[in-house]
Amino acid sequence: MNASTISLSQLRDLYERDSADLRQTFERTGDGSAAIRRRASIVDNIVGKIWAGMAPESARSSIALVATGGYGRRELFPFSDVDVLYLCASESIERDHHQTLRAITQAMWDAGLRASPATRTLKECDKVNPDNLEFTISLLDRRYLAGDLALYRRLETDVLPALALRDWDTLTQNITEIARARHAKFGNTIFHLEPNIKECPGGLRDYHLAQWLSLLTSLHETKTWPKPAGTPLYGTHGDREYAFDFLAATRCFLHYRFKRDNNTLDWHSQDEAAAQSIGLETRGSADPAYWMRTYYRQARTIYRRATLLMDALPPPRRSFYKHFRRKRTPIPGTDFFLEQGRLDLSETATGIDGDAILQIFGIIANHGYKLSQDAEDRIVDNLPVLAVQMPEGPFLWNSLREVLLGPHAAHALRTMHALGILELLIPEFHGIDSLVIRDSWHRYTVDEHTFLVIDNIHNLRQPHHDWEKRLATLLSEIDRLDLLLLAILMHDTGKARRTGNHALQSIELSENLFARLEFDTEEREIVRRLIRSHLDMSAGLRRDIFAPETVRILAEKIGSQQQLKMLTLMTYADIKAVAPEALTPWKADNLWQLYIGVSNYIDRSVDEARYHAGSDPAVLNRITALVSDRATGQNPEREQALRAFLEGLPQRYLQIRPPDQIRDHFKMAANLDKDPIQIAFRVHRQLNEITIITYDRPYLFADLAGVLSAWGMNIVKADAFSNEAGVIVDTFQFTDPFQTLALNPSEVDRFLAGVRDIVAQKVPVEKLLESRRHALRRTQVRVSVETRIEFDNESSSHSTLLQVVAQDTPGLLRAIVLAFAQHNCNIEVALIDTEGEMAIDVFYLTANGHKLDQDLQNELAESLTTAINSLR
Repeated sequence: MNASTISLSQLRDLYERDSADLRQTFERTGDGSAAIRRRASIVDNIVGKIWAGMAPESARSSIALVATGGYGRRELFPFSDVDVLYLCASESIERDHHQTLRAITQAMWDAGLRASPATRTLKECDKVNPDNLEFTISLLDRRYLAGDLALYRRLETDVLPALALRDWDTLTQNITEIARARHAKFGNTIFHLEPNIKECPGGLRDYHLAQWLSLLTSLHETKTWPKPAGTPLYGTHGDREYAFDFLAATRCFLHYRFKRDNNTLDWHSQDEAAAQSIGLETRGSADPAYWMRTYYRQARTIYRRATLLMDALPPPRRSFYKHFRRKRTPIPGTDFFLEQGRLDLSETATGIDGDAILQIFGIIANHGYKLSQDAEDRIVDNLPVLAVQMPEGPFLWNSLREVLLGPHAAHALRTMHALGILELLIPEFHGIDSLVIRDSWHRYTVDEHTFLVIDNIHNLRQPHHDWEKRLATLLSEIDRLDLLLLAILMHDTGKARRTGNHALQSIELSENLFARLEFDTEEREIVRRLIRSHLDMSAGLRRDIFAPETVRILAEKIGSQQQLKMLTLMTYADIKAVAPEALTPWKADNLWQLYIGVSNYIDRSVDEARYHAGSDPAVLNRITALVSDRATGQNPEREQALRAFLEGLPQRYLQIRPPDQIRDHFKMAANLDKDPIQIAFRVHRQLNEITIITYDRPYLFADLAGVLSAWGMNIVKADAFSNEAGVIVDTFQFTDPFQTLALNPSEVDRFLAGVRDIVAQKVPVEKLLESRRHALRRTQVRVSVETRIEFDNESSSHSTLLQVVAQDTPGLLRAIVLAFAQHNCNIEVALIDTEGEMAIDVFYLTANGHKLDQDLQNELAESLTTAINSLR
């Protein structure tokens, strides 16, 4: 029978009309779940007509046409493939109808369907192929379409239940292994700036994973194939339906937006989805941060249930555990028991009291145990009763303190938060539930960020890096670690109010908690001061951390060594919890140096701003002793040269440079009479570092920034020092986004030669920038950063502090420094930093040896604004 008999062109027209109407309906209603069910029905109609028109009687009586996968679930998204199975009674049937089945598949494509067919005999369906596990999984979502109904029923009632029971271990363990590998690919977190809503943890794939595991677990326990509606995934709480409906609507939106099977929720798609209130119960326009907050809540619900089901799987029968009877250890004073690392509720328990719940979460915080799925569901069911029973006063604080001080505190708090227990204890925390700070720098929601900060504090008990080991020494010196952890738990709760100083608002919210915990005045003030000052050291890192004014102001705010130690740890943990890449090794080093500087100031031992051998010969003698064997020896002329090199350098240089670096820099400076441009290059802590020692000249710093930009390098830190003789020591640390130097070692020499030519003014930097202009074009920005230019004549006794916040673009630093040169401003110190797409550059400037007056500040601000805007 040929295709013209069934009017394929008419079927295609019908399919296109139905699909267009489906899209209009979705855009009007926003109901993704209805849309995918309706598309499955539309495809059923087309496939049924093709089968009826092309399948001969011999095929209809010996082959069953079966929908599998998403099509079998009636979850057919707008641009998803149509998975069909030609189930044949025998190999001879498959062989005899091979051409017919190919023609039917081709007809599906001709009608506009992206058919993805598989052909199997009933016998082939009765085994698990480890190399094609996806096929067996797809049969869990099968649905009869046409053909031999008796053959299909044999598959459904005989073959599949027997297969699932016989190979239950293989199926469940392999499904779990595939899921864990997928989770690991995405960092085992739902928090991504641009999540793939199908594959990411908490996405649709995890929703179906939970369905499959629920179905197989039910079959394993009852030995009966469950009915399609008989295995609820989330009990009676309604979370399942809402989470799926939201993701279904979002995936439909993405398919229609991209006109293909694209499931990545990129930045601009988030804006559009929020504008259309995709997946929300109310129509109109929503704030993108609010919309993403809803997404994370749904993803968290799905991810938690999927991981619970995976963790609850018993070990495979081949495991040595089969030789032992499961041991249940009762938890005294409660109806809970411990079994294989999981806490469960006794079947005879009639209720759960608040005291027992707090005890259980203290155990979880100390040992890292997990609750069983049944225990979590029963706790949620009992929330109304628990809300009345929850204690207050010292008992509540002692229980909460037990949780906070446990090494697995963050895990316990996440569980409490997911079940609603944390909000019963601390209602003030509810406002930051899944709260999104929507920029390209903050990776996590505010609640998850808070748990990560607590995790970072506890992880210092087992430090790995050198800078962690230094910070870890402070942990044992904290008198009230419990109050530090409570301050962390509350430090960002004020962000729920969206406006004003969130630290002050967090304190305001904490006051009610203090009253419920019956804190004394001293305890309240410790927590208040930590919350109030939790951003001060982060702000200090954007200043010259060795400037006496920076140290003095910070020391006067902090006041005591104990508060300083707590604030240092809080700052470390807070920065590290912003994003995986937020705490770089050099930023951790700077934090430690800032801690030392403030600690010294509090102890009244602060150095002068610049080094002068006449006023402090001890420093010269110490450095001379350190480098004498290799550099100065007993040579008086060399000792005098060292004195001249150090004279007038900032104390900051001597504090942050180890002796071997000072020795190397001195040797470079000593060779300036032979070669007036000394350059050193190294790779240090995953950053490239270049140091230039030469005599100062106008535009030198700008030219150095320009040549790095021309080579496509991203400057993350820069130091600029000069001594009284006019010798500069400029160091740039930068990343190489295109791995030009890492992948092409021979390019390092060419790169350094290019830097030398720029410093020697043999090649104009503008020429180099122009030749590489095409390579420096930025992709479309995610977040537009408003330019801010702020002058401060109070923070430094000898310089004007300038902070420039702007969009991070190639050539930005050069443009800024050129503006300085045009106004005859000298850079005393430059601190370069980048957060996401935002550059935060701080400069200490002088003009003719003095601070900048108001007129010069105004002129410079105008020039900077013009220069920065020209780069956009």
